[in-house]
Amino acid sequence: MEYVDVSKYDNKLGRKHQVVRLLWTIVWGVFARPLPRSVGSGWKRFLLRAFGAKIDKTAVVYSSAIIYYPANLIMEEYSCISAKVYCYNVDLVRLGANSTVSQGAYLCTASHDITNPLHPLKTAPIIIQDQAWVATDAFIGMNVTIGQGAVVGARSAVFKDVDSWDVVGGNPAKFLKKRIIKE
Repeated sequence: MEYVDVSKYDNKLGRKHQVVRLLWTIVWGVFARPLPRSVGSGWKRFLLRAFGAKIDKTAVVYSSAIIYYPANLIMEEYSCISAKVYCYNVDLVRLGANSTVSQGAYLCTASHDITNPLHPLKTAPIIIQDQAWVATDAFIGMNVTIGQGAVVGARSAVFKDVDSWDVVGGNPAKFLKKRIIKE
């Protein structure tokens, strides 16, 4: 068995990234987190934009959500990041129009290369297309696209792309049925 010495790990994100993260954590914690749920959406959008997010004037981010790095966040019209969502966006997270990420979901754009003894960071984006819904407590891994109109069921773990208008569930998430909108 080969010995792994993680003491030699080098955080490739750099000092600037760490400083921005520290400032962002303080700003969100003091000026947004104390607000009730979706109150003050305009103010929260302003704070996110000040740190580089591209966020539509109709998008909603709940106060208890954790956005790791706003500059890697794009939210289109009427998209929503709900309560207690952890958006670990070391890489890009894009929410399409009318998409929702529900309570407690975890969006994870980074991991480590386990084949390398130094475990270097690796990242890839998450794309959630228009009209998609990521339900409560779901986990979405890096390099995943949730297709237009797709639904990721509660407590699901998604590691592969989800086709448009599919409903998936489980761990790992599997196809359950097609989503059909009834008028």
